[in-house]
Amino acid sequence: MATLHVRNVPDKLYKRIQKLAEKENRSVTAEVIQLLSQGLQMREARGNAAAVIDRIQSYAQNVELPRDWRDSVELIREDRRR
Repeated sequence: MATLHVRNVPDKLYKRIQKLAEKENRSVTAEVIQLLSQGLQMREARGNAAAVIDRIQSYAQNVELPRDWRDSVELIREDRRR
């Protein structure tokens, strides 16, 4: 396993990590590893979500709607008037 040394961690941040580690019954080291892992997963998920949105937008630009297509907002409003 690799070793990571982090210097100049602000005192307030370290204390927050310590409190969280105590609450989760982990060492500070184990808590930092957990936080790093969660942070990376969130970043990766955001990147994947952005790629999916790009693909959807690209696909939507190439879709041609029928000429008699009615906007869903219109249809909902019409249905509510009944």
